[in-house]
Amino acid sequence: MSSAAAIAVEQPESFAFSPENRARAERIVAKYPPGRQASAVLPLLDLAQRQSDNWLPRAAMDHVAEFLSMPRIRVYEVATFYTMFNKTPVGKHFVQICTTTPCWLRGSADLVHACERKLGISMGETTPDNQFTVIEAECLGACVNAPMVQIGDHYYEDLDGPGMEALLDALARGEVPAPGSQIGRSTSCSVKGPTTLLHVPKRQASEPEAAPAAEPDLATAAADDAAATVDAGAGVETAGADIGTETADSGESGSPKTKPRSRARAKSKTDAGTAD
Repeated sequence: MSSAAAIAVEQPESFAFSPENRARAERIVAKYPPGRQASAVLPLLDLAQRQSDNWLPRAAMDHVAEFLSMPRIRVYEVATFYTMFNKTPVGKHFVQICTTTPCWLRGSADLVHACERKLGISMGETTPDNQFTVIEAECLGACVNAPMVQIGDHYYEDLDGPGMEALLDALARGEVPAPGSQIGRSTSCSVKGPTTLLHVPKRQASEPEAAPAAEPDLATAAADDAAATVDAGAGVETAGADIGTETADSGESGSPKTKPRSRARAKSKTDAGTAD
């Protein structure tokens, strides 16, 4: 079959959320504050696409715009910007093969050839029975387990040509293969197995256990704080008494700097009078 993008798409005349999806849409919109309901456009478009057999007809976009009281053009802008939204019908199994550099270096070309050979179609096409659509995709964010494909909502990683064909066979039989690494790799560890934290060291039987930390005595701590406060207050009172004593002494004897200066002036005047 020709590429889906090259076929005149028959658009449905109308679209409306099913009662179940309408309830879901209302719960989604309720998460946003008043006046910000347009922020729900992405999850509602995804909901509409799932109801429409994994593609997004124009009537569905219009329905979302009406549901959110948005101009239709704003919804079209969102739907045409994100590649997750399919503007043309796709097969039941939507196969996206990552061909970006990390996956290409690890053999993504073998996955492309396996799909074309097994399904009899080229990239961007759909099988005559509408079971499979295969396209090339940009980085899907699973580079460490390259090469990989996304089929529907699932990632299948660590693939090769024969593994890709086996995956397609399982899907054609109506099975849902377990997603993730197809070679049994644990998450994203080395392909040869984990190289660190191979085991957790155990405490030796002869090794003494550390004594538990003593619980703080809150009553004693409170008493110590109170005593420190009393001592600080006494220190302030003593300092105040000392300052008062110094002030009184200064008042009785006069300023030591002022009196010598006054005597010096008086002596100068006397000497001046004698000279005359």
